[in-house]
Amino acid sequence: MHHRAPAPSRRTLLTVTAAAAAAAVTGALAPTASATSSPTSASAAESETNDRALRRIIDRMSLEEKVGQLFVMRVYGHSATAPDQADIDANLAEIGVRTAAELIQRYHVGGIIYFTWAHNTRAPQQIADLSNGIQQAALAQPTPIPVLISTDQEHGIVCRVGKPATLLPGAMALGAGGSHADARKAAQIAGEELAAVGIRQNYAPVADVNVNPANPVIGVRSFGSDPQAVAGLVAAQVKGYQRAGVAATSKHFPGHGDTAVDSHYGLPTITHTREQWAALDAPPFRSAIDAGIDSIMTAHIVVPALDPSEDPATLSRPILTGILREQLGYDGVVVTDSLGMEGVRTKYGDERVPVLALKAGVDQLLNPPKLDVAWNAVLQAVKGGELTEARLDESILRILRLKAKLGLFRQAYAIRAGVERVVGSEEHLAHADRIAEATTTLLLNEDGFLPLSPATHRSVLVVGADPASPSGTTGPPTITLATALSELGFTATALSTGITPTAAKIEEAVAAAAGKDVVLVGTYNVSATSPQRTLVSRLVATGVPVVTVAIRNPYDVARLGGQRAALATYSWTDVELRAAARVLAGRARPVGRLPVPIQHAEDPTRVLYPVGHGLSYTR
Repeated sequence: MHHRAPAPSRRTLLTVTAAAAAAAVTGALAPTASATSSPTSASAAESETNDRALRRIIDRMSLEEKVGQLFVMRVYGHSATAPDQADIDANLAEIGVRTAAELIQRYHVGGIIYFTWAHNTRAPQQIADLSNGIQQAALAQPTPIPVLISTDQEHGIVCRVGKPATLLPGAMALGAGGSHADARKAAQIAGEELAAVGIRQNYAPVADVNVNPANPVIGVRSFGSDPQAVAGLVAAQVKGYQRAGVAATSKHFPGHGDTAVDSHYGLPTITHTREQWAALDAPPFRSAIDAGIDSIMTAHIVVPALDPSEDPATLSRPILTGILREQLGYDGVVVTDSLGMEGVRTKYGDERVPVLALKAGVDQLLNPPKLDVAWNAVLQAVKGGELTEARLDESILRILRLKAKLGLFRQAYAIRAGVERVVGSEEHLAHADRIAEATTTLLLNEDGFLPLSPATHRSVLVVGADPASPSGTTGPPTITLATALSELGFTATALSTGITPTAAKIEEAVAAAAGKDVVLVGTYNVSATSPQRTLVSRLVATGVPVVTVAIRNPYDVARLGGQRAALATYSWTDVELRAAARVLAGRARPVGRLPVPIQHAEDPTRVLYPVGHGLSYTR
């Protein structure tokens, strides 16, 4: 049983210590949209009234509180005050505090980011209790300001909150579906469930245009390779999230779609000209801004055409102020990508990065590797005159505007009844299945081999890769596919062969295929040297019909041969794999269309399957 803090009442918001600031805010701020209603644009007069109230809060803040308000930090533990001992130890080692409550007390952070690996997201009610504990600690501060709690809930292959929450198709799957209505609905469902557990800023949707099949970090996290198609889906998701009362965050500005380096581990360079950037990378960000996006995340990438200094975009004033603020007219919150990533740490040390980011035009500093170093660096930059307090106030006003828009000053807490009613509801799960069914893409179907029928292909062997569940709560894929097919009348068995199958595992799969009517192979990012190619060719050589299912990047089909049919699911989450099983069995028709081109493996100038390719069943 999870420890649960007493459910705070509305009165908790107006404690003696909080009274002055909270009363000023709740009394002076014009009404904002609730977590379940559509946000409306405040009039100019309302905005000015709101800003005056927020400026009064800023005027009360100490310099240390102001510095803290700019940071969004990780913290280990399932509880704000009573985490497990291992999480206390991790917090002490990395941050120098024991708990989330101590983090807020010492550093006055304005935001906290949840991660699965930090043990923040075990179960919906536990997440809500953690959120409430964080807000209680924040509202007990000398200047009581609610925390903006965030996470990366992109869905698909990046997901921090798992089952029983509703898990939805990711971006490229939605790109294959091509429906703005489905993209908006998926974001609204995701947003409603996040808001119910107290997470009010989501680092989604990805606005990167994936024009490089070798991109190691974006790939299926992107809606596709067509800038206008991506722009439309980004806008739809922004509206869906923000309708649900969650701040959407388009990322990674100015565009991470054409890199061959992962910015977690190195500093990528984008060689697009300014004209190419305007045509390829900019449209989804323009679209997000037009849709009223609440926050935009920076990329740790170098774009020499946009900034000849070759500073990473996160630290580039020409890119963040010159282009994003001035050229695109964006005045919302700008948040860095994680400051712990090598891409931003390569050129300057951890002490300089947060100061340079603020000078470039950033508002929120996300997840520095050493908070004490980053926090003190900003503090000293103000005291030493490199940064002005007015510059901090400018960013804090944007952050407080967002918190006010989300209604956090009126109601900072998650409500237990909302968690139970909203998270993983039958209605949401049914929508997820319906949306996923429209994304499965049939790439190859020789002689109309699919759909399968239990009458002719009853005995099915499912082999292939079993990557870990993004949220830690689903899969493994081979078992998920086998179970779904068994429920549809087949006799299916699963054998995990892995992403890099050994010779022994390949022999085991070949032996297991004997006597089967069909073999399904779940493939995962097949490279030129991948032993998955050997696995498929050896299975084809048995004479048993082989069907491949690309469970991540759809490009796998270009490196495989001999299969009777090939599908793409764009992720290995249960909802996508169950939809693929229904398509395989003919219970659903394949209607997904490729949102990226698949090039010939030996000659990338030749397109094997163009954007828009996708087969249908003729019977």
